[in-house]
Amino acid sequence: MRPRARTLALTAATVLAAPLLAVPANAAEAGAGGDGPRTGFERSNGARWTSQPEEQKFLATIDRAHRDVTVDRIGTTRQNRPLQLVRIGEERRTTNTVLLICSQHGDEPSGREACLTTTRELAAATDDRTRALRRTTTFLIVPTVNPDGRAANTRGNSDGVDINRDHLALQTAEGRALAAVIRDKRPDVIYDLHEYGATPPYYDKDLLDLWPRNPNVAEGVHREAQTLSGKYVRPAAEDHGHSTGTYGIWTDPETGEPVKQTAGDGQERILRNTSGLKHAVGLLIESRVDALTEREKADEAFNNRRRVTSQLHALDGLLAYTGARAGQIRAATAAARTSGLADRGPVYTGGADNDPAEPAETLQDPPCGYTLDADQYAEVGDELRLHGIKVKRTDDGAFVPVRQSLRALVPLLLDERAPYHLIEARPFEDC
Repeated sequence: MRPRARTLALTAATVLAAPLLAVPANAAEAGAGGDGPRTGFERSNGARWTSQPEEQKFLATIDRAHRDVTVDRIGTTRQNRPLQLVRIGEERRTTNTVLLICSQHGDEPSGREACLTTTRELAAATDDRTRALRRTTTFLIVPTVNPDGRAANTRGNSDGVDINRDHLALQTAEGRALAAVIRDKRPDVIYDLHEYGATPPYYDKDLLDLWPRNPNVAEGVHREAQTLSGKYVRPAAEDHGHSTGTYGIWTDPETGEPVKQTAGDGQERILRNTSGLKHAVGLLIESRVDALTEREKADEAFNNRRRVTSQLHALDGLLAYTGARAGQIRAATAAARTSGLADRGPVYTGGADNDPAEPAETLQDPPCGYTLDADQYAEVGDELRLHGIKVKRTDDGAFVPVRQSLRALVPLLLDERAPYHLIEARPFEDC
């Protein structure tokens, strides 16, 4: 029988219990039987990962069975595999939208399995709490962002490109499909599921997470992302016995104090940061691949189940957050989307929330816009449209005003001082 769902209890500071969904209490229960379609991972009790044909059948079954679920093809990979988007709930302006991004890296499958399980549970749940959550939140899920990489068990896609470094340039089919979804659906929360290899004893937690560090992220969105991490996701995971920490930060095993930072900066081309720049509450989550116990070392399936279960317990925290803070999320993202219209304040081409930008990385008085000649616009016009950047066409090219919702993103895409700019556009000062 499927494990009984536990109850949700919130205090002002923390999640004391989870989950909203019927999630396994521990690794040994993962893959238990129950109603509804089962993934290949569940049917094999974690001995193998769900194949792509199994995923297609699984999603199609859910799509047919539930009136408020749709599965759409949003793109096609170079090897002709579909990129699919699942929507659960009705899209209304009164609801928040949560986007789950799963398996950007093809050799990190546990998040994908957690996303597939969550898709089924959200679609099928009939309890009052989850039904109430679906009334305030539309869920969008991309179960396999990198199907070519998953088929080959590689980090990159079939061109060897790391999709999680392509959220500015948009040179991959996968990155372009995600950009279009973010532009058109305007998610309020973007939750990005990954895995990592541990470096004991300094970097070996069961789960690591990280919010957008880019210094251009609106204060309210940044604060909400840290709240999601510190008061919901980590407590939900810890409540089930998983250790947690900050992605990219090595810590002293005795004191818990930071030793050094090895990753997790403010690079705007990484989805965690791009999410914040596009005014969504972004969070990266990473489960530990390495076996934790002698039993896990001896039984790969047991280790696999622990990896997936830890992701599911972290997702409990996300669901609790979206239910408890619907109004605060909506207020933070709405304020961020209008803040660029005021056209005030510096834009930073470097730095992070824990590493202040240098003077050379700070545009204290950004230009009022950038001009592109006809050839330049032909080269990057599609990418600007995919990002949702507003452009005014001219007789000899285009003018891109800085005063717009995605204000900070404009210089990061077009200014030669930005490290990942698409093109060197000409700053225009006299508007």
